[in-house]
Amino acid sequence: MSMKDKFIVTAAVTGAIHTPTMSPYLPITPKEIIEDACRASDAGAAVVHIHARDPETGQPSADSSILGEILSGIKSRSDCVICTTTGGGFGMTVEQRVSVVKQFSPELASLNAGSLNFALFPVLDKIKEFKFDWEPYYLNMSEDFIFPNTFKTLREFSRFFSEEGTKPEFEIYDAGMLSNLAFLLDQGQVKKPVYLQFVLGILGGMQATVNNLLFLYNSAREIIGDDFVWSVCAAGRQQMKMCNLALLLGGNVRVGLEDSLYLEKGTLAKNSAEQVEKIIRIAKEHGLEPATPNEAREILALKGLGEIRF
Repeated sequence: MSMKDKFIVTAAVTGAIHTPTMSPYLPITPKEIIEDACRASDAGAAVVHIHARDPETGQPSADSSILGEILSGIKSRSDCVICTTTGGGFGMTVEQRVSVVKQFSPELASLNAGSLNFALFPVLDKIKEFKFDWEPYYLNMSEDFIFPNTFKTLREFSRFFSEEGTKPEFEIYDAGMLSNLAFLLDQGQVKKPVYLQFVLGILGGMQATVNNLLFLYNSAREIIGDDFVWSVCAAGRQQMKMCNLALLLGGNVRVGLEDSLYLEKGTLAKNSAEQVEKIIRIAKEHGLEPATPNEAREILALKGLGEIRF
């Protein structure tokens, strides 16, 4: 099978959006995150996207020792590509967010391409009792929280990525972020080919609809040109629908408990691997096969496992 019939599956295993009360299956401790990532890799994910959490409370954490334990634990069991977050969690400083790139020099890391009011507060209307005190406060603060990714931040992040040879995965929540990226390219702060992750369904960004995904894809071609690789993820119940559309358009996909806690309507996913298996079953109906980790490295032009520091 030729490379044009291969697609990359990314599994985002815990994230910084969902809180422990929302699902008993959300991985929290380093051991749980490592296990979820490795199961997803075994199921066919070439890339795993990693956040760290406080192992006692499940709150998103920038603790480098926790993150280091997770990264080395995954690497010891899998050759998958590890994509670290620089989005972090609400309230983290820019320095905390980018420290993962400077310290661990990963092959791939997220780079959010613009600012938005990343809003989670409507969930408070659905949950009346929480396991931890931090959860309602964390969700409530999002009503008035701007997730800051300014042009200064983008310039600084891009420099750190370039120094480490870490490939940026540009998170695109809204159409204007493509213009931000085009500016970075024009200034020489970023080089082609770029890797885009269209993130749909977050309140404050573009919603997960067929027309929105088509608009983002076509806009990227108009603004950036054809020299890019792209993927899509979608929050909640639109996850599989948007991923299926991405496959039909020749893109790549991201699934996992960061984006949706459910396998299907009314059924919680017990791990990210279940979602990986589901999207691969769908893809095979289209005559597509998941890329291996090394094939993903080739598609994304990554530096390889030999140049990371964990």
